[in-house]
Amino acid sequence: MCSMQEHSGSSPDGQPKLVAIVGPTAVGKTALALALAELLPLEVISADSRQVYRHMDIGTAKPTHLERQRVPHHLIDIVNPDEVLTLAQYQEAAFQAIEDTVRRGKVPFLVGGTGLYVHAVVENWQVPRVPPSPALRQELEERARREGALALHRFLAQLDPVAASRIHPNNVRRVIRALEVTLSAGEPITRLQGKGAPRYRTLMIGLSGPRHWLYERADARVDAMIAQGLVAETKRLLDMGYSPSLPAMSGLGYRQICQHLLGHCSLEEAIRRIKGGTHRFIRQQHTWFRLDDPHVEWQMPPFSPERIAERVQRFLTDC
Repeated sequence: MCSMQEHSGSSPDGQPKLVAIVGPTAVGKTALALALAELLPLEVISADSRQVYRHMDIGTAKPTHLERQRVPHHLIDIVNPDEVLTLAQYQEAAFQAIEDTVRRGKVPFLVGGTGLYVHAVVENWQVPRVPPSPALRQELEERARREGALALHRFLAQLDPVAASRIHPNNVRRVIRALEVTLSAGEPITRLQGKGAPRYRTLMIGLSGPRHWLYERADARVDAMIAQGLVAETKRLLDMGYSPSLPAMSGLGYRQICQHLLGHCSLEEAIRRIKGGTHRFIRQQHTWFRLDDPHVEWQMPPFSPERIAERVQRFLTDC
C-alpha cells in the first residue's frame, strides 16, 4: 500500500489518478458526487455536453449555484448557446482542469453522461484539431434542413463509413462536425483519430439500474424541470435571440418546449415528447457505457456513498 499522497494520489511513475462517475441520464451521478464530497476532498470536472452552455440551467439539470459553492465544478457555463465547443476544445479544457485540481491536492472526479467526452479524456483520444468552418457548417445545416438528417448521414457514410457507423443519424450536430473535419482536412475523420497513451490512471464507476427504474427517474426529472420553470427558461432564451435551430436549443427539453411556444404542440404533448426522447437517449447511452465493459465498476441502486468512497480510498492508496 502507498501513502495517500494528500488524497489526490499518483502512480509510482507520477501518473495522476482520476475518478470517473458515468452512466445514463437521471441515474444520480451529480447527487453521488455531492455526497462523496462530504467524504473526500474532490472537485468535479463536468463531462456533460449540455451543461457547457450559459443560461441553460433547468433543462440541463445543472447543479445549483449553492451546490457549486459547496463543491467546485469545472467546465460548466463556458460558452454561450450560439457558440461552438469542439471535442478538441473540451478535451484540452478538461486536461487543464484535471491538472489544476491535482496541483491543489484535490481528487479530480470526471462526472457526466456524455460518453464522447468521457472517453476522449480517459483514453486520450487524438482529436483532430480542425478549426470550425462557419461557412461550411452553415451549408451542411441548410442541407440537413432541406434534405433531412438521414440524407446528411448517408453523405457521411459515403465519405467515412466508419464514422457514420458510430454516429446516430439523428445526431445532426455530430454528423455535421464529422463532415466538417473530413471535408476541411481532405481525408476521413477516422483516419485523423487515434488514441495516445493514457494521461491518467483512472477508476471508472458506473451507475445504472433496471430500465423501468431509469425511465421512472427520468420522467420524474422532466416533471420537476417543468415545475421549476423550463418553459419560462426556454422563452427567455428565445427572447435573448437564440434561434430554435441552434444545436444547443435542439437538445432534449428545449427543442420540444420551443415547439410548444411556437404553437406547434400543446404543453402536454411537449412533455410527452421530452419523456419519450429521454427514454431513447438512455438506450443510446448504453452504447457508450456497456454493463459488460470490464473497465467500469458498475453499481446498482441503492447507491452507497460510503461504500463507493471506500473503493475510491483504496484506489488512491493503491500502488
